[in-house]
Amino acid sequence: MTLTTKDRLVRAAADLLVEGGRDALSTRAVSAAAGVQAPTLYRLFGDKDGLLDAVAAYGFESYLAGKHALGESDDPVEDLRRGWDLHLDFGLSQPAFYLLMYGEPRVREARKEADGMLRRIVERIAAAGRLRVPVERAAQLVHATGMGVILSLIASPPEQRDLDLISAAREHVIGTITTDSADDGASDIPSRAVALKAALEKDPVDALTPAEHALLAEWLDRVAR
Repeated sequence: MTLTTKDRLVRAAADLLVEGGRDALSTRAVSAAAGVQAPTLYRLFGDKDGLLDAVAAYGFESYLAGKHALGESDDPVEDLRRGWDLHLDFGLSQPAFYLLMYGEPRVREARKEADGMLRRIVERIAAAGRLRVPVERAAQLVHATGMGVILSLIASPPEQRDLDLISAAREHVIGTITTDSADDGASDIPSRAVALKAALEKDPVDALTPAEHALLAEWLDRVAR
């Protein structure tokens, strides 16, 4: 398949990123590696930030392909575990990409799909009556904990990395946000509140106005906390 000039620039930038990290991604170096003139790069991407966005999106293509390949099982908590393991494996095997994708304050467009996939898993846990805390808080806890573990391990020399931290952190956060079983959740008022809010977000009740839905959601969040 013949690559477009834009594709050649993105792949050249990706190779430089892997070899030398983010600092290696000067517009001059990328243009030279792709065999094009610098004005062409600016015409296609606008500026360096536009190029970095495209490289991050390129990294997310591989990551999201792996996420989609996991599929869904009948156990959303187990799906969360599998998603966590894939996320951590990607971060450790592609550290330069991970730092570009997740290690900067700027939230790139390509990341929104990954964040949405995590939220959907958490929503399924809530719908099963197994979530202890509101969906948004649970998703944030999982994401923040996973990212913290990866960034901590990346910052450590390979020979000093405690890889048991991956599973230990995973089980800690899952234990914090979920109940042991749907039966346990059925007798847990906060879990019921979370499940009801998730159900109403998916299938709003016609008898309630949007304002009433918003008020009910606020009350349910208070109960869940």
